[in-house]
Amino acid sequence: MMDHLKQKRVRVGLAIAGAFTAAALIGIGGYWLGANQDNAGVRQSTGEREVLYWYDPMVPDQHFDAPGRSPFMDMDLVPRYADEDGGQAGVRIDASVAQNLGVRLATVERAPLSRSVTAAGVIAFNDRQVAIVQARASGFVERSYGRAIGDVVAAGTPIVDIRVPEWTAAQAEYLALRSAGGDLAAAARRRLLMLGMPEALVARVERDGAPRPITTVTAPIAGAITQLDIRAGMTVMQGAPLASINGISPVWLVVSLAQADAGAVRPGARVVARTTAYPGERFAGRIESVLPAADPATRTVEVRIALANSDGRLRPGMTADAEIADSGSDAALIIPAEAAIQTGRRTVVIVADENGRYVPTEVELGRRAGNRIEVRQGLSEGQRVVASGQFLIDSEASLTGALERLQGAQAPQQSGDGSHQASGRVTAIGDNTITIAHGPVASIQWPGMTMAFQLQRPDMARGLRVGDEVRFRFREVEQGYLIEAIAKTETRR
Repeated sequence: MMDHLKQKRVRVGLAIAGAFTAAALIGIGGYWLGANQDNAGVRQSTGEREVLYWYDPMVPDQHFDAPGRSPFMDMDLVPRYADEDGGQAGVRIDASVAQNLGVRLATVERAPLSRSVTAAGVIAFNDRQVAIVQARASGFVERSYGRAIGDVVAAGTPIVDIRVPEWTAAQAEYLALRSAGGDLAAAARRRLLMLGMPEALVARVERDGAPRPITTVTAPIAGAITQLDIRAGMTVMQGAPLASINGISPVWLVVSLAQADAGAVRPGARVVARTTAYPGERFAGRIESVLPAADPATRTVEVRIALANSDGRLRPGMTADAEIADSGSDAALIIPAEAAIQTGRRTVVIVADENGRYVPTEVELGRRAGNRIEVRQGLSEGQRVVASGQFLIDSEASLTGALERLQGAQAPQQSGDGSHQASGRVTAIGDNTITIAHGPVASIQWPGMTMAFQLQRPDMARGLRVGDEVRFRFREVEQGYLIEAIAKTETRR
């Protein structure tokens, strides 16, 4: 009887154990099926692109098998696809998205670059055509002919009549000796010329046989009277300036060019001038001279352009625009000027490849002609660059981040000992910590951000202040990130 009860209890225990085992197996199988269904759903949600793993952008070396929240920085995990090239700088944009962003591409081509510079200037008298009228002997003004400053006179026009007593006596002496001839007559004639009498006046005295006490001073060149110091009845001394005459053809168009445009001009270059006084008319000229020194106040270079003015319509004081053509037209690599992005320390263009990736590329620019600019280094013929919409390329990262990754790609920042290099601006300094707003770190795929670092030694922050630009080397430790070296790169503003 007792043996029978014991056997019955054993059978009941085995049945209960079998039931628990079956339940456990069913639970495990359900979990496995559910996990597979979840993974299948995730793979389906990501489309047909194969996901290699999920990762935290702040800790890219740690990989996860499923999406979710990062245990490190409490942010969503990011998928890494099999068809991505994670080590290449730049961003990938779908063609339809690029079209919606208004991205326009241009091809790098080799073509002649004829540069022209347009500058405003002022018309002035030609200082190479100036005549000073002086008194050759002391005397008295008999007649001024009513001349005034600003009058335009022709060559040979009378300016003033002057009575010269000294010349009258010398002429009478020469006429007395002239009838006798010989050396005395010749010496007396030479004396007249030495006293300053023009040859024409001596010939007239000889022809008339009588002294000419009044001599007429005429204009030596054609031009405008710019200075006049004579009045009827006044006494003039020998060598006194009577008038100044400036030629009016050609005139100068004086323009000031910025330093960036000064290299495009050279003496003899062709110039086309336009003035508002004569709309639609073009005045041809040539560069006469480029002054050797720049204006210390404006840092501009003065250029003098000679313009023909036979009809006298171009008057000094008028303003005019000059279009100066650069004769240098050698073939060069050309891109649209709008494609170049000035970042402050370098110039960058966005290059588009056949796979829809847009890569920032540093270039060196040269001459500019209108909306085209020369590329001396960084691009090759046939490449395509973004001519518009480059500031909207922000699919995976902002343009600034892409440019910073360019710097990291050109100069790898990870050293062989596992440390990383970065640069940024100091925002706070503690006892043994320092907070830095740093740019992207390419070696660990960090974006730009502001974060606190530990200092290996407290004295490393000596000499640093908030706002200083620094470059530093750091590594990951158990407590966070430790700065091993730091140095200031720019003077605090």
